Amino acid sequence: MTCSQPTSSAYRGRFAPSPTGPLHFGSLVAAVGSYLEARSRHGEWLVRIENLDPLREVPGVSGEILSILDAMGMEWDGDVVYQNKRHKLYKAALATLERQHLIYTCTCSRKEIADSTIMGIDGPVYPGTCRGRSLHKGRLGAKRLRTDNKPIEFNDALQGRVRQRLESAIGDFVLQRADGVFAYQLAVVVDDAEQGVTHVVRGEDLLSSTPRQIYLQQLLGYPIPSYLHIPVAVDAQGTKLSKQTCAARLNAYDPVRQLMKAIRFLGQRPPAELINEDIASFWKWATENWKQEMIPRKTAEIC
Repeated sequence: MTCSQPTSSAYRGRFAPSPTGPLHFGSLVAAVGSYLEARSRHGEWLVRIENLDPLREVPGVSGEILSILDAMGMEWDGDVVYQNKRHKLYKAALATLERQHLIYTCTCSRKEIADSTIMGIDGPVYPGTCRGRSLHKGRLGAKRLRTDNKPIEFNDALQGRVRQRLESAIGDFVLQRADGVFAYQLAVVVDDAEQGVTHVVRGEDLLSSTPRQIYLQQLLGYPIPSYLHIPVAVDAQGTKLSKQTCAARLNAYDPVRQLMKAIRFLGQRPPAELINEDIASFWKWATENWKQEMIPRKTAEIC
């Protein structure tokens, strides 16, 4: 559902699901958290479909995501943005970094990287194998961004102070795959800047990605948004709810009950009788009573 008139506000948030499968409870938690942060501050809330990889996109899911958000009474501002229509923007940003001599072609396979490096906070640390190589012009490979070991620091609104040295924790990271698909790290930075996003609210599982994004923002001269990483929902085995683990899909039936569960997961304390009210009444109460300081910091098992 699109709001008829976007509000004029210094706060602009967003929800950016990937259409690799239907929304589940963990998706709803992220959507509700970002929505209430925006609406409680009289801000805008954008929706962006992150469909960079055509091989992973499930046909029809983008429309289903929007239908579920509509059924949940979540109104977005402006038009929905689709990443697969924004390749020119990503290509221009990559060209800017190439002019700074920060991009090189990498032909290493995943196995080669795994066999020759150590594990970091987000998988194998790329050891810089191709950084100094002279490859034949036009040879296919991934486009990597040179990093350094200067600390990237930021203050997360919930998780507190975060500090990371990219070269030792991550290594030079991919901005465009060998098959031409742009990487999430580049696309999300370009999109947030181009859309004027001021506040990013998302799952704590993406916290380790934020220093890479701030590094890109600095190199590209983009403003750095405020970040808030909320807890992610896990199952009884401690595994994050996701499409890959076949988490139960949301449905359009009884939306208030599902929304009540989501805000309770986020530490809010709605009155029990609210479950019998309509969606408009739910959102009125939730927006007026939203308290960021009540959000728990870490992952939690759903009931």
